[in-house]
Amino acid sequence: MKYVAPRWLPGGQLQTIWPALVSRRVFGPRPEYRRERWDTPDSDFVDVDFLNDGVPADTPRPLLVVFHGLEGSSRSHYCEAFADLARERGWACALPHFRGCSGEINRAPRAYHSGDYAEIGWMLQRFRTSHRGPLMVVGVSLGGNALLRWAGEVGTDAALSADAVAAVCSPIDLAAGGHAIGRGFNRQIYTRMFMRTLVPKALQKLAQHPGLFDKQALLSARDLYAFDNVFTAPLHGYKNTEDYWLRASAKPLLRDIRIPALVVNARNDPFVPASSLPGVHEVGPCVTLWQPAHGGHVGFAKGRLPGHVRAMPDTVGDWLAAQTDTSTRAAGPQSNHG
Repeated sequence: MKYVAPRWLPGGQLQTIWPALVSRRVFGPRPEYRRERWDTPDSDFVDVDFLNDGVPADTPRPLLVVFHGLEGSSRSHYCEAFADLARERGWACALPHFRGCSGEINRAPRAYHSGDYAEIGWMLQRFRTSHRGPLMVVGVSLGGNALLRWAGEVGTDAALSADAVAAVCSPIDLAAGGHAIGRGFNRQIYTRMFMRTLVPKALQKLAQHPGLFDKQALLSARDLYAFDNVFTAPLHGYKNTEDYWLRASAKPLLRDIRIPALVVNARNDPFVPASSLPGVHEVGPCVTLWQPAHGGHVGFAKGRLPGHVRAMPDTVGDWLAAQTDTSTRAAGPQSNHG
């Protein structure tokens, strides 16, 4: 697997920002979705968008499930690119929203987080029950860490819910990623971008459930470390940010994954330091590592200016499709730094 960034787009920062804001999101028409609302076991809800391609829902065919990243949605550029890939290949495609990310605040006194593997498992089990055909799963950034965490936590039982998984640009060492996004240029651009939506959502949650957390401490938060300390960690069973970042990280569980798993990380990702990425000796035999030198964070632009964002979904899609034909055979450890 190879990726070479276009000459007109140098560096990890540009390779992150340009694809999200400027590059053509898909080759074909913008995906049309059909939304379903699923009631959760704790009396909350999640919204799932299905690619509306005109094929009857009960048609046996492969299903591609895509979990978005922090503050993402089915309209994130990478989700639309994966949906376009599915449309082109004749696959069904489902894009679940983590709680509060579908445009409507959820009801429960909780939100979502990087280690939310139980939620991932519940949704995948429901997809498996309702779908006839191979089930392939992609998690992007935060969604990828949660997906790998699920695969590691459940071990051989993962095969009951999915045939193969892929994590794209995921901060599988949350402490390394959290500190990286809180420094320098990253702090000025990405931290501010995330905080602009995370803080208002948290305040909505406080209005729903008075006394849930310290409002003034939240308003004083200037980075994700402080936000996680006030909101994410205590609401989801962690002591503090350090405990959350440690216990929710997927990297320590990569040895325990027992279904085909692809872990994609560009080595110039501004959010995920190359020094924190796993080597072959740190993963189990079912895990394939792809660590190209370039690509940024969920960028991987290709083509002439202004570029497109299908290169990464095409490569990941090829890998997933191959695994559905060979999922009963053990995969050997691989690493590609191309």
